[in-house]
Amino acid sequence: MRHQATDLALAPASPAPAHRVSAALGGEQTGRAASRAPHHPDEARAERRTDRGPLCPDPDHDIAAAVDAVLTEHLTLRRAEARRISDRFTADVADCLIDLVRRGGKRLRPAFLWWGWRAGGGTPEHADAEAVLHAAAALELIQACALVHDDLMDDSPLRRGAPSVHVALARRHRARGLRGDADAFGASAALLTGDLALVWAEDLWDAASPCEEARRRARPVWRAMRTEMVAGQYLDLYGQAAGSPSPSSSLRIAHLKSGLYTVERPLHLGAALAGADARTTSVLRRAGRCAGVAFQLRDDLLGVFGDPARTGKPAGDDVRQGKPTHLMALGLRLARVRGRGTARELLEHALGDPALTEEDLDRVRAVLTELGAREAVERRIGGLAGEALAALEEAALDGAPARELSALLYAVLGEPAAGHHRPGGALRGAAALPTR
Repeated sequence: MRHQATDLALAPASPAPAHRVSAALGGEQTGRAASRAPHHPDEARAERRTDRGPLCPDPDHDIAAAVDAVLTEHLTLRRAEARRISDRFTADVADCLIDLVRRGGKRLRPAFLWWGWRAGGGTPEHADAEAVLHAAAALELIQACALVHDDLMDDSPLRRGAPSVHVALARRHRARGLRGDADAFGASAALLTGDLALVWAEDLWDAASPCEEARRRARPVWRAMRTEMVAGQYLDLYGQAAGSPSPSSSLRIAHLKSGLYTVERPLHLGAALAGADARTTSVLRRAGRCAGVAFQLRDDLLGVFGDPARTGKPAGDDVRQGKPTHLMALGLRLARVRGRGTARELLEHALGDPALTEEDLDRVRAVLTELGAREAVERRIGGLAGEALAALEEAALDGAPARELSALLYAVLGEPAAGHHRPGGALRGAAALPTR
């Protein structure tokens, strides 16, 4: 199995000496210059590696580190390819994506895929173990695509404690004194950055190369997951435009937008790659479905009541952007059925108001709490948590898969549901888990 323990530095490219032809093409390296040796020594090492030693680190011991090793190698190779096309494209787009992928994230989706595979009968010694890790790492690039596009659609200024991709690229436009509107440039470039993440995800998935039967089982799940994610994003966007969300439609969006591709589909992919039996696959999917929706509902709560120092995003953006969250849908319904006209008016005016102040947001928080909407969402999360953990117990898993999947579910769900005890952790930093 491949991977090296050393961290490959993915530093921004510096301009190489221009080829004679490049002067007429805006300074880009073309023709024979495109076949130059890799600029960064780590790129050279990644390209010439033909020896594949044992996988390090052990994914059962630290799945996040194992996935990071796969991503490091893959991103280094993709960056070297990008440099042969254009130094400018590499420095602005490829490096921006690489920075986002490496800057943070809990590697939740890859962890669920790996342990779904292990629950389905896969073992680290299996011939397909390396391919499964590559498939798991591909989910992180799907996630990067979703984050870049989500931030662009929501005009979110921050992601993982740093400027969002469209903001960072707009700032580069201004700093370089380029022509045209900087914000429009940043939005267009961010769209391409998200597209690149999707392309590189597909490259990594295709490079995984499990046995042909495993590929046949998993490919429909992979296709469905990507379409579901886009559908959820669109319904979220449409819900903002339509206004007046209902609790049922908001739960449907939560299921599609995050629940499926965060937990259920990664578990499903792992089970499919392992060739798990129908009962195990069904139980894992049910556990993932409940936990995934709870995950999104927790995200909705953090979007209003969360601490930006922990979430990496400003609180209140969901309200300002008019997100059709279950929290706001419940608040509006409770205000209507209880005849609380003032509370309903406050929530309706706040939802989708980009000029909402912190004081306005405090009033929204107070009304949601007073109406019982916050408590109702917490109860819903608790109920879903109990269902997810009960489904996992029904799977009757043994050893590491039982222990680590329980820990992953607790990391997603937050506090343990009544009657359940938190096992040892499977995910680094899970105690302070921000949702993205």
